[in-house]
Amino acid sequence: MRVGRGTVIAVLNQIAERVAEGEIVTFRPIGNSMVPLIHSRDEVIVAPVDPHLVEVGDIVLTKVAGSVYIHLVKAIEPAKRRVQIGNNRGGINGWTGFDRVYGIAVSVAGIDRPGALAKVARPDS
Repeated sequence: MRVGRGTVIAVLNQIAERVAEGEIVTFRPIGNSMVPLIHSRDEVIVAPVDPHLVEVGDIVLTKVAGSVYIHLVKAIEPAKRRVQIGNNRGGINGWTGFDRVYGIAVSVAGIDRPGALAKVARPDS
């Protein structure tokens, strides 16, 4: 079965909504822009994140210019409450506000991401 781009976009939007509502979500993103950190169809576990705690190099689930990505934090401007997002091949998606940084990858292909659990948003935060 071939999955269309529209289906992928809809699924990513649904995942972002679920994570934004506080759910931990496991999914298998498609694509090669994050190799070798994430290979196409690797199992990725994403938990809600406190965006004030993200650091350059974290893998986050975020929306930039209307599109949802599971990409890297490339730069942070805390005073402006925004992060720059890009892939692992040098591409930059752009800047987005803390309010659109929904989750952090806590595990990729069964391997825990160092430090990620400490950045998970707690329900009372």
